[in-house]
Amino acid sequence: MNAFDVLIIGAGAAGLMAAIRAGQRGRRVLVLDHAEAPGKKILISGGGRCNFTNRDIRPERFLSANPAFARSALARYTARDFLALIEKHRIAWHEKTLGQLFCDGSARQVVAMLLAEAEAVGVEIRLETRVTDITRGTDFTVTTDRGAFTAAALVLATGGLSIPKMGATGFAYDVAKRFGLGLVERRPGLVPFAFGGEELALMQPLAGVSLPILARAGGAKFPEAMLFTHRGLSGPAILQISSYWHPGEAITLDLLPGQDAISLLLAAKRARPKAEPRTALGELLPARLAQALAERHLPGMRMADLPDRALTGLANLLKSWRLTPATTEGYAKAEVTLGGVDTAALSQQTMMAKAVPGLFVVGEAVDVTGWLGGYNFQWAWASGWAAGEAA
Repeated sequence: MNAFDVLIIGAGAAGLMAAIRAGQRGRRVLVLDHAEAPGKKILISGGGRCNFTNRDIRPERFLSANPAFARSALARYTARDFLALIEKHRIAWHEKTLGQLFCDGSARQVVAMLLAEAEAVGVEIRLETRVTDITRGTDFTVTTDRGAFTAAALVLATGGLSIPKMGATGFAYDVAKRFGLGLVERRPGLVPFAFGGEELALMQPLAGVSLPILARAGGAKFPEAMLFTHRGLSGPAILQISSYWHPGEAITLDLLPGQDAISLLLAAKRARPKAEPRTALGELLPARLAQALAERHLPGMRMADLPDRALTGLANLLKSWRLTPATTEGYAKAEVTLGGVDTAALSQQTMMAKAVPGLFVVGEAVDVTGWLGGYNFQWAWASGWAAGEAA
């Protein structure tokens, strides 16, 4: 049996950060993961360039049953701290819209950086190692298909249920439940919507069409791009509101944010009375979408043939299009898992279970979920750092 000071299950963003910080404190650390490579979700993030954090991290941009829980960790390890690490390793980066920070090159640079930091402080990483049992006596004993390991501190960093093809499982929830930690209901977050019936019939021929919108759901609103798909709707604005949506609820889309749709359509009728409705609408929206909406809502050969009430009705639709998703595309397409280990069971300073000394839970496994755009990576870095500081 191999004895360590800290055992970490999960070689993703949060697990590696916890390992690095614990190692920097002189702790003997072992990281275990069933995957064949570390940081697999890091590698696919941001289109392969890793949106590693955001300049505008705020606690209110994280969802949780206890919205205040994330404040401590986010304040103690900030986006500036992680950016300093990126720059220490001379990784070129750039800022996109809304404060999103990406690597200029490849997400592989971020994984390499984390592995280099871990190696520098003596962290041991064992991959393709499956955990078969966890028990707790004086210390924790983690039994695997490659032997048993003990430590006074155990960090659960195995993520949530999103993207099962990458190896995601409910492992952290099962272990948390075994040790008496409560769970908040889990569901897919940052996920595309799927539709049915007439709504899907309208959307399918528009697959690939994108436009800037203002999306609303569950009291939240996001002004970003929307993308039509063969199953429904996706794009940043849709992914963002999906985390605030609940089954059976409607979403509301403003297809002309910041514009007076009624004035624009009535002015188009006066200026170009002989124009086809799809042509006039095409000056405001992508051509395929304009044609689909014109065929459905503006029957007539010319703008002059349309009563003002028809144009007003369409304008109201463009500014407040209510749709009810049939469902989401589920964990297969979800970027994160909403819910997870109840924060009431954890210390917000250390991420340690209040009733189980030495047991820590970090990252996506915890009931803390950020917005799209680097927020969830920053939670992984910050929660991992907090656990590594205390384990």
